[in-house]
Amino acid sequence: MKLAVLGAGAWGTALAVAFARQHEVTLWGRDPALMAALQQDGVNRRYLDGCPLPASLALTADLAVAVADAELVLIVTPIAGLRSSLRALKALRQDDVPLLWACKGLEAGSSLLPHQVVEQECPHLTRCGVLSGPSFAREVAQGLPAAVTLGSENAEFARDYARLLHSPLLRIYANDDLVGVEVGGAVKNVMAIATGVADGMGLGMNSRAALITRGLAEITRLAVAMGAGQQSLLGLSGVGDLILTCTGALSRNRQVGLKLAENKPLDVILAELGHVAEGVPTAREVLAMAERLEVDMPITAAVCDLLYHGAKPQDVVDQLLERSPKSEFGG
Repeated sequence: MKLAVLGAGAWGTALAVAFARQHEVTLWGRDPALMAALQQDGVNRRYLDGCPLPASLALTADLAVAVADAELVLIVTPIAGLRSSLRALKALRQDDVPLLWACKGLEAGSSLLPHQVVEQECPHLTRCGVLSGPSFAREVAQGLPAAVTLGSENAEFARDYARLLHSPLLRIYANDDLVGVEVGGAVKNVMAIATGVADGMGLGMNSRAALITRGLAEITRLAVAMGAGQQSLLGLSGVGDLILTCTGALSRNRQVGLKLAENKPLDVILAELGHVAEGVPTAREVLAMAERLEVDMPITAAVCDLLYHGAKPQDVVDQLLERSPKSEFGG
């Protein structure tokens, strides 16, 4: 199968490397200098240093070349780049090709999930879905085993393309609960910031376990309110991705939390990080959505207080701990 992977960041590069093991893959990046460096060095030193690119992987900064004759397009950009990528495909009359996206988050300003952005820009497209799950880019590029979910409202598409893309090293499972898959992938980044703060403050492993578990409860409440089923939140794109992102040393969002615990300003943290941490813009959009749907999300609210309202980590922790007791499964 001929694939076009749009986005030469860490995750786009990792997926291109993984799928190139069994498919004809072209990796597109918008920065000609970066793509020339990838071609010359045989590695993405900016985003995924130390992971060699296979010789079979085609590289280009020309979108028309990348998607020419593609049988599947994968958009692997931050959520902020999804809409512009779709519009670029429409301009090339390539918006009817089967499409996957690997964006995690809610679009800033609109609070739309990725599939809702796709519906607005490509309303006729039915063969499409999201790829999400517990998967650090570096480990996928290194060929370490991983498993992810391919979510789509089109159950046949999900089954067919999960089978086509599946491999022993990157196992892909089909799921027709698109909303559940996307909400899990988006909100886990917010919870990873919270867990990083707790770990950075030295609150212990008990508190980490409590945060992850109560974080899952928040994610599930929001997902169900948005039309998802509960089962997906117990799967790879729910609890699987949540555990990885909250505990893994490679998690950018966890790193944001660790640095917030040091009382570093957010702009300094993001500059030091050098990569996009989707949980930062997503936190505000998630809280806005929760308020509209009247869903209680105290951990998300606490993260927003830290990120955007100048709250101190200890004050936020105290507020969470002083909340009134309630039934575990009642909210």
